[in-house]
Amino acid sequence: METIAETNLPNQIHRGKVRDTYDLGNGLLLMVATDRISAFDVVLPTAIPEKGVVLSHISEFWFARTASMLPNHFVCMATDKAKLGGISLPDMPEGVARRGTVVKRAERLDVECIARGYITGSAWAEYTKSGTVHGMKMPAGLVEGDKFPEPLFTPTTKAEEGHDMPMSLKELGDMVGEDMAKRLGEKTIEIYSTSDAFARSKGIIIADTKLEFGLVDGELTVIDELLTPDSSRFWDAEGYAPGKSQPNYDKQFVRDALTTMGWNREPPAPELSQEVVDKTVERYSEAYLRLTGQQVP
Repeated sequence: METIAETNLPNQIHRGKVRDTYDLGNGLLLMVATDRISAFDVVLPTAIPEKGVVLSHISEFWFARTASMLPNHFVCMATDKAKLGGISLPDMPEGVARRGTVVKRAERLDVECIARGYITGSAWAEYTKSGTVHGMKMPAGLVEGDKFPEPLFTPTTKAEEGHDMPMSLKELGDMVGEDMAKRLGEKTIEIYSTSDAFARSKGIIIADTKLEFGLVDGELTVIDELLTPDSSRFWDAEGYAPGKSQPNYDKQFVRDALTTMGWNREPPAPELSQEVVDKTVERYSEAYLRLTGQQVP
């Protein structure tokens, strides 16, 4: 498999943990999902082959399915020349183009909008310490993996470096305005709930997910990635059972491997073994196949 961890195209305007962004002019950007992977907000030194292809195409799939709920920034895949029209793309290797999407330039809202349908991850860690999730009191007696009666909206800061931090709804309102904060919460839960219902029909539970939003011509718009194995927890519905770690099709396998190494979650991160890399590739590919019914392009 071809591994694209670094890209060198002209007019790069941003390098994120996973994505590199380039200015195409005319209000358009080229976003390249590399094969870099992050865990605990740290970019790992080991790349995951074909991961960027999965992220770009699974986001394309979800952008199409959720477009009626809220506009998104997606225009077309960088390889879809029939839809490019007069858009001029820089010369790039095929491996980069397969990971690239043309998107509308947006004014990003600096918040991670997280929907949680199940108690797991940092929510479970908080609950075991204080009986709360995102500062909200939860019922006693929950076990790891339990389903919440209703999905929770738990926004955090968006840190370019270091760890994202929880934000209260008041802090979010102070940042973006009360009306916008309310709309962000409503749309995050709507997109999550509708998508989880679809995924369940394909044998996958979306335990939680992270959405990002921006403004395009003043209109609230979904941006970045959407419902990928990087930004979501995908559980195997058949194997789901509360009270244990769930069989999954996301990067939890990588997190678990790093935890067993005794890593303190601060950079630099350790290298991943080839076994962990191969099994992560399998999980991402299986998620794409289950959700879309197709092999990774």
